[in-house]
Amino acid sequence: MKKSHADRYRIFISSVQKEFTEERRCLKKYIFNDSLLKLFVSDIFLFEDLPARDQQAEEAYLGKVDACDLYIGLFGNDYGYEDSEGLSPTEREFDRATANGKTRIIFVKGDEDRHRHPKMARLIQKAASQLIRRRFNSLTDLTAAFYAAMVEHLKQSGDLRTLPFDASSCPGATLSDLLQENIKAFLATAKRERNYPLPVNTAREKALIHLNLLEGGLPTHAAVLLFGKNPQRFLPTSEIKCMHFHGVTVRKPIPSYQIYKGTTFELVDQAVDFILSKINRHIGTREYSAKAPATYELPKGAVIEAIVNAVAHRDYTSNASVQVMLFADRLEVWNPGELPPSLTPERLREPHASIPRNPLIAEPLYLARYIEKAGSGTLDMIERCGEAGLPSPVFEERGGLFVTILWRDWLTDEVLSSLGLNERQLLGLKEIKVEKQLTTMHYQDVSGCSRRTAIRDLNEMIEKGIIQRQSRGRSSYYVLSRNHAIITPTVPSDL
Repeated sequence: MKKSHADRYRIFISSVQKEFTEERRCLKKYIFNDSLLKLFVSDIFLFEDLPARDQQAEEAYLGKVDACDLYIGLFGNDYGYEDSEGLSPTEREFDRATANGKTRIIFVKGDEDRHRHPKMARLIQKAASQLIRRRFNSLTDLTAAFYAAMVEHLKQSGDLRTLPFDASSCPGATLSDLLQENIKAFLATAKRERNYPLPVNTAREKALIHLNLLEGGLPTHAAVLLFGKNPQRFLPTSEIKCMHFHGVTVRKPIPSYQIYKGTTFELVDQAVDFILSKINRHIGTREYSAKAPATYELPKGAVIEAIVNAVAHRDYTSNASVQVMLFADRLEVWNPGELPPSLTPERLREPHASIPRNPLIAEPLYLARYIEKAGSGTLDMIERCGEAGLPSPVFEERGGLFVTILWRDWLTDEVLSSLGLNERQLLGLKEIKVEKQLTTMHYQDVSGCSRRTAIRDLNEMIEKGIIQRQSRGRSSYYVLSRNHAIITPTVPSDL
């Protein structure tokens, strides 16, 4: 039955509580944070949210099953507490939802059934005889599968007339516009990186169904972007524009300018290679490996993360493209689209939920290990830059765009030699790169000089634009200066 905006869905999440504590909480949070799903869901019931009251537990949770519109079952290895008849609450809830004709969506954790409790294995088989089950191995799998299942349900019920971008069919595209070689290469990578269950030679249509990338038998936008022969034929602005400037502002002529086309995976690889080819790198020794390791001035993992995030979370309905710009003092990655309402640039600096704009694109990127743990990308960038002795990344929203800035170490050997620093100052500079800040007393300890000399050295470094004095209460400390303040470049219109 079609729901009005005022009469939204009530969802009951059923599972063995202890086995799925994290999944239950995260799924509820995901639904209410998703800009689409939250429009259709009014309430999500978890038994642990039930307040203490003078009511039998079984009566309480079965009453919630009666009141729900959608029953979501998470089935794993454990069967859970058994009552006097040998039935667990999970099976009671499933049977009640079945008897009442509720819409049921079942997610089974894991690909192997032999380690499950015998009664749970039988419950899974009971569910399989009545409806389609979906399997998952991680939180990312679960949220992507749930998203796809909900979109399908909303579409079939008539509640969702227009599908989300990544889940809607791509106008004019057919299965012949997808390369089997691309799908095969992805399956091989997903098998190696995440133990994905589909064989490498799985037929194209079956693989796409498994990834929820077909809509009415036609490839979705996500399918075309991930596996298309020529995605830009259908989605011209899905390309990436990469620019390298020798200075710190956008100036023409641009020394190096490339427009990359291809699948989502190819775009990321090409843009990352562009940046790595332009920045300094140090080649180590073969002491521990036959291949000499390369260390880049910008952490490779942070560069990859910034570009993958831009591709995965961009607004593909925008006429703008992702832009990757390398300046003398920083790397900027711009993507169309702003953060979801529940996130802010400040919140990206602390643990947060993953709320992908395009979950059907994000899931294959995760399976191919382009994306790691949910919600950890920005934290990984911050950590990697800190380990490299670089300033912390900057995350900003600018007029409909999301911008990530990774700061380069502008104090190169060449720059330092031109500044005429003494040995004490060089030691202090080395320390501030590691510790991120430096007090006068700390400088004295590092350099072994008097307070008067320390103050003179530090003031000289301020005058030369190397460090800045900061205040915190009654105490002062010093931090590295950036070569230039953050500049918002105006990109020429013909780029």
